[in-house]
Amino acid sequence: MTTTTVACRIPADGVVLGADLLFPDRYPAQSPTGVILFAHGTGSSRFSPRNRAVAAALNRIGLAAVLTDLLTDDEEQIDEHTAQFRFDVHLLTERMISVIDWATEEPSLSGLRFGTFGASTGAGAALASAAYRPSAVRAVVSRGGRPDLAGPALEEVQAPTLFIVGSKDPIVLELNQEAQSVISAPSQLHIVEGATHLFPEPGALKEVSKQAGMWFEQYL
Repeated sequence: MTTTTVACRIPADGVVLGADLLFPDRYPAQSPTGVILFAHGTGSSRFSPRNRAVAAALNRIGLAAVLTDLLTDDEEQIDEHTAQFRFDVHLLTERMISVIDWATEEPSLSGLRFGTFGASTGAGAALASAAYRPSAVRAVVSRGGRPDLAGPALEEVQAPTLFIVGSKDPIVLELNQEAQSVISAPSQLHIVEGATHLFPEPGALKEVSKQAGMWFEQYL
């Protein structure tokens, strides 16, 4: 499969974020069926091999993907030594809102429905931004996420939400079970048996991609 990748620059409150827009191989002859905006987790970026793998799987079923660095290069360097930004969900949420707003104005994505995909700490931003942009975001998937970091915004999420957690990630599993009890939107918890936090086990990430794809196909 050939994916068309377009490098983008997304303005966000005085900074510019690097991003890659990945289109399915049928583009531009056939428009994508939707677009998924990724919120990366702790210490990760748009080059995350795990999120790239999920994005590629979504491309194969006709969905476009936007992978964005929610931190600038300078912020990444600071965070690497101090962890100053990785848990600043307010900042990450503001950046994700900027990504959503950019996507709604991007001509190549015109008329498409949006979903958000959040990994680890990025799940908090994916959920909170969905709460603040309910008319734009139609579905959310959290992979090994920290939905608790969304704070009070979690109760305001209207988009159907899928929580995917490894069975051997007990603390995060408990946090996701608690989040599912709080969220008022339609939700589902999918446990990947034998998987740990980063889903490195054989077949684990493939299962994540499959479940995310089915969820987005259902709601987009």
